[in-house]
Amino acid sequence: METPGSQSSLHRANLERVVRAVRLAGSLTQAEIARTTGLSAATVSNIVRELKDGGTVEVTPTSAGGRRARSVSLSGDAGIVIGVDFGHTHLRVAIGNLAHQVLAEESEPLDVDASSSQGFDRAEELVNRLIAATGVDRSKIAGVGVGVPGPIDVESGTLGSSAILPGWIGARPAEELRLRLGVPVHVDNDANLGALGELVWGSGKGVRDLAYIKVASGVGAGLVINGKIYRGPGGTAGEIGHITLDESGPVCRCGNRGCLETFASARYVLPLLQPGHGPDLTMEGVVRLARDGDPGCRRVIGDVGRHIGSGVANLCNLLNPSRVVLGGDLAEAGELVLGPIRESVSRYAIPSAARQLSVLPGALGGRAEVLGALALALSEMGDSTLLDGSSLAVAPAFT
Repeated sequence: METPGSQSSLHRANLERVVRAVRLAGSLTQAEIARTTGLSAATVSNIVRELKDGGTVEVTPTSAGGRRARSVSLSGDAGIVIGVDFGHTHLRVAIGNLAHQVLAEESEPLDVDASSSQGFDRAEELVNRLIAATGVDRSKIAGVGVGVPGPIDVESGTLGSSAILPGWIGARPAEELRLRLGVPVHVDNDANLGALGELVWGSGKGVRDLAYIKVASGVGAGLVINGKIYRGPGGTAGEIGHITLDESGPVCRCGNRGCLETFASARYVLPLLQPGHGPDLTMEGVVRLARDGDPGCRRVIGDVGRHIGSGVANLCNLLNPSRVVLGGDLAEAGELVLGPIRESVSRYAIPSAARQLSVLPGALGGRAEVLGALALALSEMGDSTLLDGSSLAVAPAFT
């Protein structure tokens, strides 16, 4: 039996520290593991060898700074996680392993404004279809991450804004899918998961403080502070779309006037251009036309960028992030939108905060949220299960 403070309990704690560092990062060199965990290089080397012999991690040759190194990742068959992204117009599901490899991914149209039960039915069907297609052993599923386009109440797990998703009033996505799939389920809003996806796989990799801005049918932000998603006590942090730009402006769906969302989101922007481009115009189409030189679309995207930049300037003054990542269809506009964002930040943010900020397009496109859902499931699972399920022998007392 392990006792607190004993060599065996210390060894176990060090094993879990190493496994957690690798699990969250996907892969790390041994030097990076030492920096992340604070353990000595010798201790890390011994633990990695033990975990490799036990089948928990895989070690492959790599290079770092021009020097030979060894990259450590969790074993590809150590476990499986599933990501589910409910967008306003789509459902996307991905299956990945603990080595951060995506094994299967599929999306299909979905009207999330319809009833939640329809959405859960479709998600269950798509998850089961991908599990069957990949031949995944269900006993290996460690957890599911779910993203929804609205704030989640931290205490109750329900959607926190009926004005945003009227068909989902009272829905508890985590509880509902847990009952359907029989595995742990963790849920967050789509902007937070976009931030998590870009942090782990995309334009935020290696950054400790960033804001991920998603512009779609609404406008939201996922905030990363000191390497972790900041949700606030009620789960509503990052609602940048409801910063007031003009108190006499259009009435927002939240009930206020002149919110950033009323000047930047698809539901308010598209009607400006549809009279000249047809009722079926989408934000993706606006971006494509703007890139092809359409003057009206270019003007609207520039205006949207300046409005978003005003909101970003407020974030800079309050939180001083080092990076802002723009997601959603609008990010495909590149400098047509990023330039105006930077222009507004330079004009309205504190100069020192503006100088430290980089504004980049997301690297993951429409996959950011579902990959963030995978990262959420990875971050919430425990390390003891991995160690207990491996073939590790009784821990020696060399650490």
